[in-house]
Amino acid sequence: QVQLVESGGGLVQAGGSLRLSCATSGIIFSKNDMGWYRQGPGKERELVAVVTSGGSTHYSDSVKGRCTVSRDNAKNTVTLQMNSLKPEDTAVYYCNSKGPTYYNPTANPEYWGQGTQVTVSS
Repeated sequence: QVQLVESGGGLVQAGGSLRLSCATSGIIFSKNDMGWYRQGPGKERELVAVVTSGGSTHYSDSVKGRCTVSRDNAKNTVTLQMNSLKPEDTAVYYCNSKGPTYYNPTANPEYWGQGTQVTVSS
């Protein structure tokens, strides 16, 4: 069974920091591209940051310079460090994986976590 479980969300004042974590199981973590997405109130889900299986990172323009995505292949976890948070960062943040699983090692299915709420007050 594939599971992606996010943690670390909460309420923070503008200018503060949060660290989100995503613990995974069932995927061949080292071979998966891992991403963080968010969906704000009344908005579509959007990409925040990606770290590929090779360690390359990509950030949306809206968070570039304020967020750092990293992965720990030994612990099968991906984290998103968010600094200088703004009210517009308020959203549900989702962890995403794309790549092989132990149940389907020849394909590259996509999975999502259940999301964690981040609320930034002004």
